[in-house]
Parts: sequence; structure tokens; C-alpha cells
Amino acid sequence: MPRPLVPHRRDRILDAAELLVLAQGFDAMSIAAVAEGAGIGKGAVYLEFSAKRDILDALLQRGNARIAQRVEQELGAHPSLSAAYRETARALLDDPLMTAAFLDDRGILGAHVAAEPHARYRERHEGVIAWIRTLQQHHRVVPDVEPEELALALSSATIGLLSAARLLGPLDRERLEGAIDTIGRMAAAFERD
Repeated sequence: MPRPLVPHRRDRILDAAELLVLAQGFDAMSIAAVAEGAGIGKGAVYLEFSAKRDILDALLQRGNARIAQRVEQELGAHPSLSAAYRETARALLDDPLMTAAFLDDRGILGAHVAAEPHARYRERHEGVIAWIRTLQQHHRVVPDVEPEELALALSSATIGLLSAARLLGPLDRERLEGAIDTIGRMAAAFERD
């Protein structure tokens, strides 16, 4: 007789894996520990994911979706550039896994950091460029700004913010919020009235 399906098995696996990755790092995470954390058998994990790396990829996709959903919930479908930047940066700072992914934190992501770093950065950059082009199409960003240049400026500012505490010393949440707001104000210069 076949075993009954576990409700929300994929989500349970991802929830357990995210906790383990944040606590131990990706390299130390095992499929057996993920299965135990999800309350399922090890074989059930392999029914959803063919390899450990696939779990991390799914976690990062889910994290990106979580951030996008938060921004849309807070601001609607076509927010201004400055508001979207501020909310995206705040959502990123509030999400430990996505902050680790953005900074390529080896302690959390382990060997994943060394795998195709240029492709990952390029993919992130292309996503920001596409977002700015969409904002231009919806008349939210001035047409005479080059999306790739604005994307580079915003991505550089975000990377700097996320690594500021590590490079410049401890920063509190209020200071980071102020910096995010300041970058949002700078981005407002590219918005259409």
C-alpha cells in the first residue's frame, strides 16, 4: 500500500532547510537533517529535490519571491523608484538568508559562493535593469536615464549598505534606515513627476 502524501511537503522541506542553513551553513546541512527537521523520510526529500544544491536554489528563489511579494504588498504593482528601492532594501535587510545571498556570505552559503559567482552577479544586475526598464515603460522613471547605469548605481549602493557594518563598524537599525532613506531620496531624482 502506498504511503500517504505529506501535506505541503516541499514547503516543509524548505522551511527546515532554511533553518539549518542559517544555523549551520549550507555545507554542514545534510539531507538527513533536512528530512528530520521536516518530519519526513530522507527519500521524500529526494522526491522533491534531486540534490542538496537544488534545495539551496529553491530557497533563494523563494527568498526573492518573498521580497518581491513584500514590496508589492506594501507599495502596489508599480511603485515609484525611490519607494521601491527603500522597501526592497528594508526587505532584504530583514531577511537573513537573502542578505547572506546578496553578500555571498561563505559562512551561510558555503561552497555555493564559489560556484559561478560572475553569473550570479550578472543575473542580479540584469534583474535590476529589467525592473528599471519596466518602471520607465510605466512612466515612473525618466526616459533619458540609461537603465544599466542606474542599476549599477543602485546595486552598488545596496552592496555598500549591506557590507557597511562589517567594513565600517557596528551600525544600528536606525542608522541603516536613514541610509536607505537617503539613497531613496537620491533615486527620486530619476522619477517622473
